[in-house]
Amino acid sequence: MSVSPPPAWPDERLSAGAARLASRHQGHFSVDTVQQLLTDSYRLLAENARVRTHLVVLAERLTAERLDALAHTQTPGTGAAVRVLFVCGHNAGRSQMAAALLAHRAGERVIVSSAGTDPVAEVEPHVAQALLEAGLSVTDASPSP
Repeated sequence: MSVSPPPAWPDERLSAGAARLASRHQGHFSVDTVQQLLTDSYRLLAENARVRTHLVVLAERLTAERLDALAHTQTPGTGAAVRVLFVCGHNAGRSQMAAALLAHRAGERVIVSSAGTDPVAEVEPHVAQALLEAGLSVTDASPSP
C-alpha cells in the first residue's frame, strides 16, 4: 500500500512553530529560510514516520537544531560550546549511544546531536535498554535525518 506524503503545512501549529523559530533567529535568518527548513524537516520526518501524531513538534525541534548548527558555523570562535554530530545509517543504535554518552560526560561544554543517512522510525529497543541501564535518559532519543 502506497502512502502519499502529508502536506508541507498540515495545520496552524506548524505555522506557529515557524513564527517562534523566526523570532528566535531574527537577525540571523530570514522568515523564508526558517519556513523552508521547517518544511524540509517535516518532510524528512514524515517520510519514515509510523505515527504522525507528534510530527509538528519533532519537526520544530529538528529545525531548531539545524538553525542552531548553521548559526554556529557562521560565527566561529565566539566561545560557544563545541558542537559534535554523530551520524550512522539508521540513527537507531550506535550514534544514539555515542550522543547520549558524550552528552552525559561533557555536560554543557558540548552540544551533541545525532542523525542518520536513512533514519528509521524508532531507537532499537536493546539500545534504549542499555542507555537506561547506564542511567541515561532516552526521552529525547529519536532517529533524525
